[in-house]
Amino acid sequence: MGRNGTGPVIRMSSTGTHAAGGVECCFCRCCTCIHVEFLKTLPGVLKLSETIISGLIQSLLINYGLRYSTTIGSAFEGSLTTSSACFLTSAVLLACYIVSEKSYKLIRSSLFEMMFNALASFLYLSSASYLAFSTKIFLLPQYYISPGFDVYPAMTASYIMSGFVGVLHGADAYFSYKHYRSGR
Repeated sequence: MGRNGTGPVIRMSSTGTHAAGGVECCFCRCCTCIHVEFLKTLPGVLKLSETIISGLIQSLLINYGLRYSTTIGSAFEGSLTTSSACFLTSAVLLACYIVSEKSYKLIRSSLFEMMFNALASFLYLSSASYLAFSTKIFLLPQYYISPGFDVYPAMTASYIMSGFVGVLHGADAYFSYKHYRSGR
């Protein structure tokens, strides 16, 4: 009997997404410690997109722009530094969120997630505009002379994707702020 002569107290487990975690395999779930359900949420899609696009930007900058870094100037260095730092941080956060629902709840509701995304948004948008300026000034004339000059399209794609991922980080900062303010 419970207190005051009432019946037994039944406690229900949490109804979080972790209970449905793991990978469904035949008739059972395997690797239930993995929080795959996170990737089906808006923050999961945002974090996955930020990580993939940051990796693509970094790849374009290294594979095509490194040879012309002296021509492009500090815009190249700023863009490479931004994409490298944000790629690493987003990848670590994504890995933590997929492996542990508890980590997701603790980090997502912390000030770190909001500040990281706001800073990443600012850095991406500023480096994208600087890279766009340098690409148009220093690489476009060479592209008109030699249409096979492959660095110009690659750097153009880099600054366009940098602007896009900057907007994604801005949206993620907003949602992180809402999550932080709600105290979940």
